[in-house]
Amino acid sequence: MKTYLEKIEVTSQWAFERYEAIRHTLPTANFPKKSIWVDGLADLAKDFDVFLLDAFGVLNLGQTAIKSAPAAVHTLQSAGKRVMVLTNGASLPANETQIKLKQLGFKFALENIVASRDALCRGLTESFPLAQDTTLWGVMARPDSQLDTLPIDSIALANDIKLFDKVSGFILLGASCWTEHQQCLLMQSLLQNPRPVWVGNPDLVAPNEHRFSLEPGYFAHQLSPINGVTLHFFGKPFSNIYQLACAGLESIPKQRILMVGDTLHTDILGGAAHGVKTALVTDHGLFAKHDVSPYITQSGIVPDYIMASP
Repeated sequence: MKTYLEKIEVTSQWAFERYEAIRHTLPTANFPKKSIWVDGLADLAKDFDVFLLDAFGVLNLGQTAIKSAPAAVHTLQSAGKRVMVLTNGASLPANETQIKLKQLGFKFALENIVASRDALCRGLTESFPLAQDTTLWGVMARPDSQLDTLPIDSIALANDIKLFDKVSGFILLGASCWTEHQQCLLMQSLLQNPRPVWVGNPDLVAPNEHRFSLEPGYFAHQLSPINGVTLHFFGKPFSNIYQLACAGLESIPKQRILMVGDTLHTDILGGAAHGVKTALVTDHGLFAKHDVSPYITQSGIVPDYIMASP
């Protein structure tokens, strides 16, 4: 079966337009009148105590570290700053993200890596404390996604409609192996029997070395027109991941916390909605090789700071 990427040409403009189309489903926030351009994170070290860094587009592109990122992170850590990774990557548990980042030249303690998967798991635990005994969830996931670490009874979705019809709800973790046929089965099953859909990665796209990948949020929003289907999103720009990341940081004023990302509708909007300052990276990720100004003007999502690279 063909994946969606074999049929869709994903560009920055394409992604931006689709984020704008779902804007009504995203949080609202207040923004500064204009952004301040800086050379990099080092310029902001004196102004902030905590740095929340997106992964894809800020630290790495796919399996490649952004050239300036390891040194920039190390400098902040050496200065005593709390540097955390705040990622919508939900395919693998946080300890796997820690291993990957170490291979790319970063040193993050596990408690400084907060993923949308963590927010999803907390939400499942709070909402379905006995779900492992009563509920079976069908999961969109890669084969290596370690579904046994989820706090519920789950099974990976394949190509059998009977399996789609059997489960009591759906969890969308990772879309790298998801096909058009599987999306059709999901929609068909939900049309017949609406059930909840929990989305562990709200991103529509993610930047890799040479292209964008389609992410679970893209497929989730195709389900919203189905009557009776409730979508639950976990991760940026929604408050659940920021609350999780900032737990224990109550003594630090929000004005001293900076969210750094490459995407207006997730990183910048989410950070602003939570009340922290924001910085947009422009030379990597969603807006690489593009003038970001028209996108800021059209969306009205204005970061406090703009930098070419971290």
